[in-house]
Amino acid sequence: MSRAFVKEDGPDNEPLPDLPVSSHPNYVTPRGLKALRDRLATLQAELARLKARAERLDKLPEKAAERDIRYVEARLRSAILVDPADQPGGEVAFGARVTVADEDGADAVYEITGEDEADASLGRIAPQSPLARALLGARVGDVVEWKRPAGRVELEILAIAYA
Repeated sequence: MSRAFVKEDGPDNEPLPDLPVSSHPNYVTPRGLKALRDRLATLQAELARLKARAERLDKLPEKAAERDIRYVEARLRSAILVDPADQPGGEVAFGARVTVADEDGADAVYEITGEDEADASLGRIAPQSPLARALLGARVGDVVEWKRPAGRVELEILAIAYA
């Protein structure tokens, strides 16, 4: 193919903009740190696979993998490991698994984890979330107020556990 038809500069050859990195301290549990390391290894393997393709005219998948690798590497560099087993018992802190009862008596369990590990469907919440902010520092028997967009809810702390 003639070099006249090959695009060597332009938007296709520029890196994708970086993903935004949180300005909050990057506290991670041991499980969260392992997940970040595993994610980096997966992304690096995917990038190697993409670069080994015979047909590489579409560079966007490679650029996306490179961007994601930069993000995960930044999160790993800023990670502050906090082992829940080392947390003082008696009050809710990072890494705590907290059982609460709402005003109707319904129980729920929440775990305060790092931002990258947070997953509402698993009850894992980031320390910056309104719910975590309401729970942090509370003790068994305390009633805390969770300010939600749908309205305020009072939660009684039933149990606090650290893995």
